Amino acid sequence: MAQHKAHARRKFEELHQNQRSEIAAEALLYYGLLYDVEAEAREQRLDAIGRQRLRAEHARPVAERLQKWLILHRSKVPDGSATAKAIDYSLGRWEALTRYIEDGDLPIDNNWLENRIRPVALGRSNWLFAGSLRSGQRAAVIMSLIQSAKLNGHDPYRYLKDVLERLPTHPASGIDELLPHRWQPGAVGH
Repeated sequence: MAQHKAHARRKFEELHQNQRSEIAAEALLYYGLLYDVEAEAREQRLDAIGRQRLRAEHARPVAERLQKWLILHRSKVPDGSATAKAIDYSLGRWEALTRYIEDGDLPIDNNWLENRIRPVALGRSNWLFAGSLRSGQRAAVIMSLIQSAKLNGHDPYRYLKDVLERLPTHPASGIDELLPHRWQPGAVGH
């Protein structure tokens, strides 16, 4: 849902970059105004209710103008053109694009999450060449441990180094103590 806004804006950014489209430049101004409202909410450190009120007052009118503008310009561009595709993307996902306005708990987009999963998406094709199913499974376990360590606020290198040094003498019955959500650094200097 939230990813649509980032993707919709990105389609116009690419169109403007590649073709210096005036329509794309104008669409980007509208999207910029929506993101300006979010910047204001962050600046004011608003809670969900405050964000929803600010969005209702400032983002909703911008979104309504943007929708009318998109409909108007869609009728002016040829089907199949890059501009038509960018406009169709936004109009076809309009409900998802504007859902955040009604809910102060929703982010305007999900760029934060996309940035965290990008390494997985980029690595997918590389992991096809792990060598064997067992190698791929081992790589998946290691990547899961690394990401879990990050999510638990640990430096992955420090975490893995400590765990690998402890494993040979650590009792099997206490292995769950070494999982990222329970791990405590070992000896000083680790």
